[in-house]
Amino acid sequence: MTITISEIREIELAKIIALYKANQWSSADKPEELYKALTNSHSLVSAWHEDMLIGIGNAISDGYLVVYYPHLLVHPDYQGKGIGKMIMNKMQEKYGHFHMQMLTADGKAINFYNKIGFERAGQTQPMWIYKGDEH
Repeated sequence: MTITISEIREIELAKIIALYKANQWSSADKPEELYKALTNSHSLVSAWHEDMLIGIGNAISDGYLVVYYPHLLVHPDYQGKGIGKMIMNKMQEKYGHFHMQMLTADGKAINFYNKIGFERAGQTQPMWIYKGDEH
């Protein structure tokens, strides 16, 4: 199986929505907003198996010191194959030297992020106003 990692921003909306729905992410219910959010991110990395979008990750950044990773999804049929790590490795090429890299993780994602070097940020408490329903 050949997996391609790309920073191409032109991804069909239907492919994005299919990936988000496969992962049961509620942002799939706001397709136009999701598309604009992803394509206007500081970085957008996608993973492909042939013409199927199987993974995506984005970054929001000031471009110098701080980066936040809001989304990292891998299609359930492709999880556990190193695709999320490949996406994050691509992000590290660009942001690995930054002063602060941030994300919010829950569930199974916590162990994944621990394995690739992220750790709890001191005594911080994640906080949000969230309009989704999957957490």
